This record gives sequence, C-alpha cells and structure tokens, in this order.
Amino acid sequence: MSQDNSIFVHPTAVVESGAELGNGVRIGPLCHVGPNVVLGDRVELISHVVVTGDTTIGEGTRVFPNAVLGTEPQNTAYKGERTTLVIGRNNTIREGVTMHIGTGNSRGETVVGDNCMFLAYSHVAHDCVLGDHVTFSNNVMIGGHSTIGDRVIVGGGAGIHQYCNVGHHAFVGGIAAVVHDVIPYGMVVGNRAYLAGLNLVGMKRSGMSKEEINMLRHVYRELFADNGCTLRENARKLQQTYADQPAVRDIAHFILADSKRKFTTPRSSRRTRLDSGDE
Repeated sequence: MSQDNSIFVHPTAVVESGAELGNGVRIGPLCHVGPNVVLGDRVELISHVVVTGDTTIGEGTRVFPNAVLGTEPQNTAYKGERTTLVIGRNNTIREGVTMHIGTGNSRGETVVGDNCMFLAYSHVAHDCVLGDHVTFSNNVMIGGHSTIGDRVIVGGGAGIHQYCNVGHHAFVGGIAAVVHDVIPYGMVVGNRAYLAGLNLVGMKRSGMSKEEINMLRHVYRELFADNGCTLRENARKLQQTYADQPAVRDIAHFILADSKRKFTTPRSSRRTRLDSGDE
C-alpha cells in the first residue's frame, strides 16, 4: 500500500456523512461506507466493499471485494440495539467475508484482533472475540459468542459452534465440526471434531523450544490418561506439578475456568464418554 497520507475515494464510492477516515485511507470503486464507521490510517477498501453499523477498522487493514462488515447479527434476539464491530490493525479480509456487530443481550460487541487473515467467504458472527494472528481459511464459519485465542488456525470449511472457546495456538482441521471447547495448543479434526494431538507445527512456528514442546506432549498424555480421574482432576494435578510452566498453567486454567463447559477430547480416550470430566 502507498504511504501517501492523502485520502482517496473513488467517484463511484459512497461515503456517508459522519464517517471518519484516517490518513492514507483508500476507498475503491462501488464501496459503501456508513455514517458511524471509523477507518484507521491506511485502511484500504479495494472495491465493492460494504462497511456499515458502528464499525471501527484499525490501521493498515485491507478489505477485498464483496466483503460485508458491520451488518446486523443473524439473531432473532437482536432488536436494533446500538452495538459494535471492532477490527484491529493490519488485518487481511478477503473476498466475501462477513462480520457482524454484537447483540444487546450479550457482549454488545464483536472484536477482531491484529494481524489476522480471513480467507474468502469466512464468517465471524455476533459477539465473537478473536485474538491476534488468527487465520481463517476459506468458508470457515463460527457461531455467535465464540472466543478464538491468539494464533489459532482454522482450516477450510470448518464450523465452530456458538459459545465455543478455542484456546491460543490451537489448530482446527478442514471441514471439522467443533461443538466443544478446544484446549490451547490442541489440534482437532473430524465431524464431530476430536483431539488428534497437539499443534506441533504452530508451536514450533511460535518459537517454542524443543524442550517445551516435549514437555507439553508429556502433559497431554497425562491430561487425557485413562487413570480413573476426570479431566478436571487431571488438570488440577498438572497445575500443581508444573506450577512453574506457563504453557501448562494456560491449559489447566482453560479447563478449570468454568466447571460447566465441555471440551473436545481424543477419540480413543474414555474422555469421550466423560465428555468434559463432569464431577
């Protein structure tokens, strides 16, 4: 993108009165920008992009043709409340992507972090919260109220059920149907999705050492061991045993944070019968 600080709006684009445009914003042919939209510095809408509602897009983000951002949620509970969509910096939003504002009876906002990539026709539903460096492949769909951690990668055509939490550095395989929470660093595949191990590639890419990765592989086996304990009991033991290991603390906290949530588990483990280790 050009570093020119001047604003460019194509003659065929519509920018409604009240919209705020930062330095270097570029709005291409046949785009529509609503009156309550804020575009940060150097945001580029390439062409045929709709940005509406109370939507803020952070600096350096590029939006490709036919993306629609900030429209009303697909939720019958929504009654026109003023809610928001907040998109962070340096994101890439490819063709046909949709992202909706929040609902008045939930978070009231949909939040997307920085440096994310959304490939063609992926969807971010109302009241979702996404971390930084998230990647959605083509046709990924996430239901409302979901939380996606930092550096999560979701393969093409995967679906994530509403209210699911996917921990940081997790990997969701293509066409997977995720109906329960996914632990940090977990790798899930299948329909219904099951844990197939740890996201070793993602862990290496994030800079984790060989020693850390081997330690987490051992922790994973202990966490889902068929030892007569529930998942949460194993998580508590690991939390104490590895109190000085931040990655293990993250996984244990994720599991223990809410006693009512269910988790995606290994297919071959008796955890699939316990579902989440309900006590």
